[in-house]
Amino acid sequence: MTVDRATEQATPSSAGASVGQVPALEFRPGRWIANWNAEDHEQWDTAGRAIARRNLNWSIFAEFLGFVVWQLWSIVVVQLPAAGFTLSTSEIFWLISMPSLVGATLRIPYTFMVPRFGGRNWTIISALLLLIPSIGLAICVSNPETPFGTLLLVAALAGFGGGNFASSMANITFFYPAREKGWALGLNAAGGNLGAAVAQLAVPIVITLLAAGTVNLPMAGLMWVPLILLAAFGAWKYMDNLTSAKGDVTGSVAALKEPHLWIMALLYIGTFGSFIGFAGVFPKLIKDYFPDFSTIGIGTVALSLAFLGPLVGSLARPYGGRMADRMGGARMTVAAFASMAVITLTMVWTLPLKNFWLFLALFLMLFTASGFGNGATYRMIPVIFATSSRAARNGADSVTTQRLASAALGLISAIGAYGGFVIPQVLNASNTASGSYTPAFYGFVAAYVVMLTVCWAFYIRNANRDAMGHV
Repeated sequence: MTVDRATEQATPSSAGASVGQVPALEFRPGRWIANWNAEDHEQWDTAGRAIARRNLNWSIFAEFLGFVVWQLWSIVVVQLPAAGFTLSTSEIFWLISMPSLVGATLRIPYTFMVPRFGGRNWTIISALLLLIPSIGLAICVSNPETPFGTLLLVAALAGFGGGNFASSMANITFFYPAREKGWALGLNAAGGNLGAAVAQLAVPIVITLLAAGTVNLPMAGLMWVPLILLAAFGAWKYMDNLTSAKGDVTGSVAALKEPHLWIMALLYIGTFGSFIGFAGVFPKLIKDYFPDFSTIGIGTVALSLAFLGPLVGSLARPYGGRMADRMGGARMTVAAFASMAVITLTMVWTLPLKNFWLFLALFLMLFTASGFGNGATYRMIPVIFATSSRAARNGADSVTTQRLASAALGLISAIGAYGGFVIPQVLNASNTASGSYTPAFYGFVAAYVVMLTVCWAFYIRNANRDAMGHV
């Protein structure tokens, strides 16, 4: 994961000096690197690749913990009644959805933190901020008399973890050349998404380990504290800041004026929003529909199979991007929405069978389809802005369209994350109004059909093959 710093320092200096075209990398105090140019093949091959890979490794680890903290309340809420808490169904759904609401909102300012503070410096800060919701959770769930308002506030602070995605992706964008950026960002995103799965696997085990048939809920937060400190230390010792990482507020404002940004944001709500939204409510749905399978006892510990959903969704994401490279992102996105609609309908229609394993299999298929859709939709964005945006149609050069695409990626990731708030709240409203989640699922099916139609209408129907055929 690390590269000897003296080697890094010496190699680029000699390479840059001999070529006489690209200035040598300059290592400044505070682990700042000047003259970074990932597009220069010699600089990249001699020192850049090793530096970028090391920063990517620690970025993935820190972002992984961000997703862990972001999802903690979705796991803890189903355990609160056993710990003596008395909460209504509506209050439980608010605790599940509040981290997504705050996390999605924080993604917008987090995008600009890397240019302001430096990628390494902000990774340290954003990692240490995760201590607040982790320790806060441990404190407030240790007392069943904790007011609901306090629980909701601490759940909101878990949104720090959701914001980490935007700054992490923005940081890695600056380190990699265009020819390798897609794979690097895919690894960074998938590594972070896996945090939701690992949290749902590990927390039920740890809180019941040696708890003598009860639950030790404070451990749900405390167990991550050493890893958060390790991530902050690793970022401090091994990551770097780039002087070339510049903020692009102008690009973001320009991107907001592009109609394609809003179309793609809608599609991303359907793909990533479904992933993060269902990841949050899956433990609750299992407990409500199949309480006997909410946790499975293995010796002295309890295992929840809810982790399998975000796991398969995370693993499917990079493959969705890769298949989109071959088949076209729009076609893959349409296929993903069609699959999600059919799978959701099948799940609703087979609920009367009361077969947990069928329910689980169908939900895993739903997560997989959303993961493929995540990768495919995200892949579409830079292609669309390079070929079909207003700027591109008006003759803007590639540098301008790349700036717009980069800004759009951050904004769309923020808007899409609001799906993590919408899905729990729609399920909550459905349950409050009818006593059933079924109307909500029919609503999701309708939304997938609408998004499928929008994607087909804008990016497949009558598409000019030269400009849009490979979107």
